[in-house]
Parts: sequence; C-alpha cells; structure tokens
Amino acid sequence: MRIINKDFNKIIDKKILSQDVKWMRIYHPFIAEKAQPGQFIILRPLEDSERIPLTIAGTDRVAGTIEIIFQEVGVTTKQLGMLEVGQIIHNVAGPLGRAVHIEKYGRVVLITGGVGAAFIYWMAKEFKNKGNSVWAVMGARSANLLILENEMNQICDKVLIATDDGSKGTKGFVTKVLEDALASGERADLAICAGPVMMMKNVAAITKKYNIKTIASLNPIMVDGTGMCGGCRVTVGEKVMFACVDGPDFDAHQVDFDELLRRTGFYKKHEQCSLERYMKTASSKDFSSTTKV
Repeated sequence: MRIINKDFNKIIDKKILSQDVKWMRIYHPFIAEKAQPGQFIILRPLEDSERIPLTIAGTDRVAGTIEIIFQEVGVTTKQLGMLEVGQIIHNVAGPLGRAVHIEKYGRVVLITGGVGAAFIYWMAKEFKNKGNSVWAVMGARSANLLILENEMNQICDKVLIATDDGSKGTKGFVTKVLEDALASGERADLAICAGPVMMMKNVAAITKKYNIKTIASLNPIMVDGTGMCGGCRVTVGEKVMFACVDGPDFDAHQVDFDELLRRTGFYKKHEQCSLERYMKTASSKDFSSTTKV
C-alpha cells in the first residue's frame, strides 16, 4: 500500500507571469508519473473552495512535480493565487481526461489566446521531440498580458504574435494571423487551438477551408471530472460527449461551438456576484491556517 507523505500537494515554486496570471510547481509524484500532454487536474485550494479544472502545463517525473498556469478570474483561482511556496493545496486529483495523440505529422500549428498558452507549452515540446516543425500563433489583449513567449520561441520553429491593441506583433486577433499565413501559401498538417470559445470557433472555420485537421481543447463547466455530473457535456458530430472523459480535445470541425458558448455563459452573473462578495471579505480572510510545512 502506498503511503502519501505530508508534502503531497505542496507548492514548490511560484511565479507571476503577467497581470493576474500565475505559474506554480506542485509536488505530486503520482500525477507526475502518469500525466501526458493534454490532460488536466481538478483541485481545491482550500477546504471550502469549489473544485476547478486546470491544464497540466508540464511535469518533472524525477522531482515528482507538476506545473500549472492559471489566471485569477474568479473566487477559486484568486484563492489559489493567494497561496505561497511551502503551503499545501487542499486536494489535487488527476491526471484526468485523454492525452493528445502525439506523432510526426509534418508541420503542427498551435493557436492560442490568453492563458490557452498553458495548454500548448508542454505539447509543443513533445511534438518537436517527435520531429515535427512546430509553429505557434499566440494572442493576448496587449503585450503585457502575453505569457510564455520566450519559452515558446525556444521550442518552436516560428512564433507569430497578435495583440488586440497592436502593442506587439500584428494588431488584431490570432485568426487574422493564421488566415494570412495560410493564404500566403504556408501549409499545416495539424492545427491545435486552445483559448476563448469564439476564437476556437473562428480557427475551426478557417482551417476547414484549407482542409487542415484541427483539434480544439475545450474547457466547459466541469464539477467532478469523471463523467458523473454531466456538467461538461458538449455536442460533437451531433453526439453528446463529456469533456472530462471523452476529451478535453475534440475534432474542432465537429464541435457545436454555439451551444458551448451558451453553456459557458450560463453562470456568468452568478460567478460575478460570488466574486464581488468574495472581494468584499477577502481582506479579512486569514489564510495562515492553510497547511504549511
């Protein structure tokens, strides 16, 4: 019988990548041993936190650690962001979901917006190790919100940048950069996109015109991560699928993105109200009781 020691779920390292975006390395050798690119974990920062899914951004099997990158947008991610090195995340479950199939395709283009870069970072390394030419098309609202650019430049054959305000790279969206590249005669054998739902919908429309196999990494509402609650259901090829066990990666040309947009927006008002209540009381919260070793 395996004995779990007191350091499990311990935050080993932490960095701020950009405004509200943080990176953490967590000690969890069981997950580190099994995880593959494309899989995720579900965690609760504190005992009374909600459960949230986060992409595994990398592992170190020797050290027994996993990496996560997240943006503080709601109550739970803000609670997670307040934890410091040495503290223990209340619980972490994983690896969950199906891994991305990685082989030699030729040229693989990875398209991301915002924190979606966390999803493609580990994947880019593995596709490159298989002998692929790897391109990245990365977008953010502005240059100061762009994450992992330097890291992706070290891995990829080419990195193209788009910012909404034009502060770096092409002014506009990643879809414009992608379409311009394909229209100029560049080719791709596989495209993978991760980020806002509307961005992925538009990427799928572009790659369909060029007959490029495309995978979308979906992040719908998710509770248990094991297929029991049904909260993460999506329609793919007119069939109901569950992102936690059937995905989170699906054929982007088969995903019903309009349905996904409606479902992901269903709790926006509730989330905003919850965040407002949390922010009013956050200054008086005492996180010192969170386990620290």
